[in-house]
Amino acid sequence: MGQGWGHAQCPRLQHGWGLPAQKKDKGGRKYRGRQGSKGCLGGRQERWRGELGIRIPRPVGHGPSRFIPEKEILQVGNEDAPMHALFADSFAALGRLDNVTLVMVFHPQYLESFLKTQHYLLQMDGPLPLHYRHYIGIMAAARHQCSYLVNLHVNDFLHVGGDPKWLNGLQNAPQKLQNLGELNKILAHRPWLLTKEHIEQLLKTEEHSWSLAELIHAVVLLTHYHSLASFTFGCGISPEIHCDGGHTFRPPSVSNYCICDIANGNHGADEMQVSPTGSISVSIKSVCEVEVLMEKMKQLQECRDEEEASQEEMATRFEREKRESMFVCFSEEEELAPTRDVSRHFEDTSYGYKDFSRHGMHVPTFRVQDYSWEDHGYSLVNRLYPDVGQLLDEKFHIAYNLTYHTMAMHKDVDTSMLRRAIWNYIHCMFGIRYDDYDYGEINQLLDRSFKVYIKTVVCTPEKTTKRMYDSFWRQFKQSEKVHVNLLLIEARMQAELLYALRAITRYMT
Repeated sequence: MGQGWGHAQCPRLQHGWGLPAQKKDKGGRKYRGRQGSKGCLGGRQERWRGELGIRIPRPVGHGPSRFIPEKEILQVGNEDAPMHALFADSFAALGRLDNVTLVMVFHPQYLESFLKTQHYLLQMDGPLPLHYRHYIGIMAAARHQCSYLVNLHVNDFLHVGGDPKWLNGLQNAPQKLQNLGELNKILAHRPWLLTKEHIEQLLKTEEHSWSLAELIHAVVLLTHYHSLASFTFGCGISPEIHCDGGHTFRPPSVSNYCICDIANGNHGADEMQVSPTGSISVSIKSVCEVEVLMEKMKQLQECRDEEEASQEEMATRFEREKRESMFVCFSEEEELAPTRDVSRHFEDTSYGYKDFSRHGMHVPTFRVQDYSWEDHGYSLVNRLYPDVGQLLDEKFHIAYNLTYHTMAMHKDVDTSMLRRAIWNYIHCMFGIRYDDYDYGEINQLLDRSFKVYIKTVVCTPEKTTKRMYDSFWRQFKQSEKVHVNLLLIEARMQAELLYALRAITRYMT
């Protein structure tokens, strides 16, 4: 499914600070800024401290991800010409190369589409003013306690002229944005509960009302940042060096324990251990898992060719898989209480994910046959927010169809069955059914540890741990695990959009 990248340091363009490579101090001396290697600072660090009183920040952690070894992530300076152009565009648009970009670069085709879409949502002409867009991003990321995204968009919000008072809490923002809070929490945690009445409340609140075009823009932003929070936690994205939790002024410690683990919901120092006891036996078992998975794919394809289940049987298998997904448990760790820095940006902090159609509630299954992205959602978005429907559609298709025809050490493999199982399992957790899909394939292709990871990243991403990340597909490449995360976030975003756009359509009719 994926591919790997080399490792090198670039003396000219590094992620994090949007600063030039060389500056001069007040005495005219040259020094280098934003260097990736410790040697670039050398012994000058102590001299600067003494002569200029400068406290030099040191990154917390190693590399853009706490889950992926830094040596396996492409670093700026080792890219080819098309990749360099992609980095340059990102740097020009954002003033930085953030850690999300540096992890997504495992898959440049997807990254290009992602950056193009995000740039359009945040910076191009649209129904909402720029500071509203970043504030909505803050609101969305905060629902999942994603301090990484909250910090980035707090900076961007202020940069485009946003009122600092709004950052003291949602109650200090305009009533119009406060009214968006209910939609935000339902979309983030239980989108199947969204109704046309929720839409009506936003569109008919007199002086604080939203236009349809504004609401579409807001919905796309909310779903974008809910899903991006899933990617941030799912890939263990490290805090940016210039943000809270991303740097320290203390000298390096002999301990591997990292303060960013606390900020991002990973509490055990033991999770930082790379080589578990009995790694040889684990490796052998992992190789066997790859072979078993490929054999199951082969058998399922043969069964498809021989016979096709009836519509009644397909419906029964969907209901069975939906019920079973409810009993896939999250992490055994305690509930995480939102910090004040994050929780100030949303209301009802106790509201979270609850399994679809559980706890005595009956929610009708969402049938894609009745309302789909391709036939309904796409045209609605494009009509009210031109070009965005096309951008989203392209991004969905790239994520869904992306393949390098590899699985771990095997080449020339058709992975379409596996990719479809992952996508449809996520939609199944949200109560969305495809009439032409045999949900019996999911249990054959996705083992329990993989299901736990998927459900955690998609539904409660703030609970994702390195142990979960390491426990699935142990013999697969890091790029393949990142590819899985691309499928997770796009399937999640589309699921949220389907519920929101269906509610808007019902309001309009």
